Amino acid sequence: MRIAIGSDHRGYALKEALKAYLEKRGDTVADFGTHSEDSADYPDFGRPVAEAVAAGNADFGVTICWTGNGMNIVANKVTGVRAAIAFDTDLAQLARAHNDANVLTLAAKYVDADTAARIVDVFLTTQFEGGRHLSRVDKIRAVEASGSTV
Repeated sequence: MRIAIGSDHRGYALKEALKAYLEKRGDTVADFGTHSEDSADYPDFGRPVAEAVAAGNADFGVTICWTGNGMNIVANKVTGVRAAIAFDTDLAQLARAHNDANVLTLAAKYVDADTAARIVDVFLTTQFEGGRHLSRVDKIRAVEASGSTV
């Protein structure tokens, strides 16, 4: 699987741990930075992750910042991305199954590396259920297509 990953400085350590974990799993990981714990702005790293997913250059994305909020906001500004914050495996499973989320956002403040690995595993292996959820995801796509700022 091709995974795009990015973090700001507060998510750097977790990003590095997850990158190693994903590579050990056999995934191809594109690291969009940051590459140190020096202060950095999350949009500079979340946006290219989201764009890689939207362009089809990555199957999924993982973004990480301190609370998850900033990265989730910026990723969801990219057309075609449905980013979801998950603090546990249940949220990750539901984000994929019900929302067809394609970017997972993690909060380094609240999720340790072992928990993050379990969350990522569930996110990457859960299939979108379709059915009644498809019409809802289609409505999200319609909002994007309209350029609406509802």
